[in-house]
Amino acid sequence: MPGRPETIDGYLAGLAPEKRAALQKLRRSIRTAAPRAEECISYGIPAFRLDGRVLVWFAAATSHCSFFPGAVLEDFEEELAGYDTSKGTVRFAADRPLPPRLVRKLVKARMARIAAPKRRSIERRSARVEDASGRGRRRAALRRHVR
Repeated sequence: MPGRPETIDGYLAGLAPEKRAALQKLRRSIRTAAPRAEECISYGIPAFRLDGRVLVWFAAATSHCSFFPGAVLEDFEEELAGYDTSKGTVRFAADRPLPPRLVRKLVKARMARIAAPKRRSIERRSARVEDASGRGRRRAALRRHVR
């Protein structure tokens, strides 16, 4: 493949037909699970970005295809038992693609994982607002006084 691809279609065009078909199936499953996500190329491989953050990646290697949903794999050990996995990566043969239902579960879990820090940040901000109202400062003063 000459140069780096700029689109997922460009990336897939340079693959063997069986790998292209497996990754197209994976792409459709990701799109179904995250319809708002944007397609992009990240680190030279196809990815989906949601709200400015990369959600998942996928790629083709010499002897397998890979799906990179991140650290959510630990919650799906039983369902991934027949696949070669490592931290954040699932490797599969082009003639044995990942089931669409499993892909959708992994993508949804990744979306939840990405959204979690936002919730914690909102909670911290609301705690700061309480402190600004004076209640938080008074509680801290009382705690010091009681000790």
